[in-house]
Amino acid sequence: MNGAQLHQAAIEIARNLPFSQQDYPFGPEYEVFKILEKIFMLTAEVADVKIVNVKCDPYKSQEYQELYSFIIPGYHMNKKHWISITPHKNLTTDLLQDLIHDSYDLVVKKLPLKDQKKLKNQ
Repeated sequence: MNGAQLHQAAIEIARNLPFSQQDYPFGPEYEVFKILEKIFMLTAEVADVKIVNVKCDPYKSQEYQELYSFIIPGYHMNKKHWISITPHKNLTTDLLQDLIHDSYDLVVKKLPLKDQKKLKNQ
């Protein structure tokens, strides 16, 4: 998957998650996706390389980085809790979808219980 495909697929996946909101708090070059004002994904271009940042469980993050050369510590984010996904021929849409869904779920689990219930009831 090349950089343009990476961004296009990631944005489509994030837009289709329940209550996902797209925003540009860091300027037009950063597409940010939130759930109840909490970021779960952002896209950017760094040194002419398109990347996607997602939240990740620290243990899984380490495992992913060992398994896949295209997954690195989160650019400009907490390196323990965020990863960056870079373009690569072995990156599949299924893996990208799993990473984005995991990020979304991690953020939802950290929301106050009243907000979690609100999301489930709508």
